[in-house]
Amino acid sequence: MKHSVLFKLALCSVIFTAGTTIAANAKTPTSHREIAKKNILAKPKPNTTILAQADTSSIERAVFNRINQYRQGRNLAPLTWDNTISNQARIHSQNMASGAVPFSHNGFQQRVQEIAKVIPYRGAAENVAYNQGYADPAANAVQGWLNSSGHQRNIVGSYNLTGVGVSRNSKGEYYFTQIFILRR
Repeated sequence: MKHSVLFKLALCSVIFTAGTTIAANAKTPTSHREIAKKNILAKPKPNTTILAQADTSSIERAVFNRINQYRQGRNLAPLTWDNTISNQARIHSQNMASGAVPFSHNGFQQRVQEIAKVIPYRGAAENVAYNQGYADPAANAVQGWLNSSGHQRNIVGSYNLTGVGVSRNSKGEYYFTQIFILRR
């Protein structure tokens, strides 16, 4: 399938440990207090068409499998899929796809706090991406992450659990969130 002329790809990476967020390419850590807190867990806008769950589930699994293939190719242990983490990632992707929150890591601390209610953790990180017009949006998102040192660092980091959330809006834009957790 031919790539859309209006191709869009954006990537963002964040690492969370001991109360500090470091964005890829950021020169100094940013306090969580500076992260916007409104609309963090907002439901997608009702007039937004979101791709059927069955379709996005297969894309989520494709991202998960590609990340583990990459890790295993570097003699790293595969990550374990976690539904609690995936749910938080999915909500964030849906919120970005619907426009309820901007394409960003806004609310990362709150997502990790929700996860921590179920999973005690020592470290967490997040990659987000969006793209449009690709026959294989999962492959495109993962390749974009691998081409970025901050995202790649999260992918090969000392994490053992992960969750992936994907959402597609009526414009055909795919939004991806992958959260990495190091369980205590």
